[in-house]
Amino acid sequence: MDTKAFRRSLQQSNTYHRKGFGHQEEVAEVMDNAYQSSLIQQIRQNNYILTQGNVTIRLAEAFGFCWGVERAVAMAYETRQHFPTERIWITNEIIHNPSVNQHLRDMNVEFIPVNDSDKDFSVVGSGDVVILPAFGASVQEMQILNDKGCKIIDTTCPWVSKVWNTVEKHKKKQYTSIIHGKYKHEETVATSSFADKYLVLLNLAEAEYVADYILTGGNREEFLAKFANAYSANFDPDRDLESVGIANQTTMLKSETEQIGKLFERTMMQKYGPANLNEHFQSFNTICDATQERQDAMIGLLEEKLDLMVVIGGFNSSNTTHLQEMAIERGIPSYHIDSSDRILEGNQIQHKPLNKDLEIATKWLPEGEIIVGVTSGASTPDRVVEEAIQKIFAHKALAVTV
Repeated sequence: MDTKAFRRSLQQSNTYHRKGFGHQEEVAEVMDNAYQSSLIQQIRQNNYILTQGNVTIRLAEAFGFCWGVERAVAMAYETRQHFPTERIWITNEIIHNPSVNQHLRDMNVEFIPVNDSDKDFSVVGSGDVVILPAFGASVQEMQILNDKGCKIIDTTCPWVSKVWNTVEKHKKKQYTSIIHGKYKHEETVATSSFADKYLVLLNLAEAEYVADYILTGGNREEFLAKFANAYSANFDPDRDLESVGIANQTTMLKSETEQIGKLFERTMMQKYGPANLNEHFQSFNTICDATQERQDAMIGLLEEKLDLMVVIGGFNSSNTTHLQEMAIERGIPSYHIDSSDRILEGNQIQHKPLNKDLEIATKWLPEGEIIVGVTSGASTPDRVVEEAIQKIFAHKALAVTV
């Protein structure tokens, strides 16, 4: 399938929409009421610090809703305003935030059902309105919806689209796309659908395994078993790793994506020589600005004196998880929550440790004066951050009086 030609054809269709419908002012007011926070604005204006009683909150200097997320949510709200009576579907969560997705459900936006990991598009009828989320959708999903005659509202983040364009360049030169990401993540599923040949790598350790295989060979069956479900159909490591291009899920750790790119550049230079590097390696900067800003801000926050860290965002949010990872690497007690509801009575918190299931921690707020670092993922509204901070203040004050 010529994915580039299909996208071009789809975008020229009168059933495809990638811009708003002229309801920006009404939607902006609704979103401000639902998601903005006067307290967070106050903290920003106070050099990102707020003290109440014996608790000091230090906010990261970049956190929460990014431009791409805000744009996607606004477009979804506009879609309901523009199509007040039509049946509206969304192919996945608009963003990885439970409160935002619930707001859409409350607006009678329906989510495509999933049966045994497969989306059931049979529920969608001709003429229905279908929203593609900020992460994008696979070419195959877009084709199904186009063939059904649906009105397609594409909220895909432009940074994600930029990665798709990079993968198209790899394909044009018959390079295998090495995608730094999580192979099950919606964004990576969408990105890989534009490639002829691809291999998804979760981290630097997996990249080092592949680099070693390129240089010295290895057990083909072991390789295929190790990366099962993370490569394209009929992928052969002995054939398909001669020329590679680097791409990434936009929410991965910037530093690790850069390390992986440099590793493969050195590997191809070592195997084929500096003069032939461009025939075997290609790399473009596809790291999202917002992801980079939030990670840089987290680095700055972790330089401060902190007693603990609270990271707020959806549990399936990749960029939020990486912020949590950064705190853990610094040895700071860290709690990943998706809403203030996780902060419980009796100085308890229900949180998600890295790569583990939810658990409850007791006495998580230490006695005496404390400094709490706070950040949030790119899909988290300021209002959610405010609610968590207010609960920390209230529970700490209660602990003092008890």
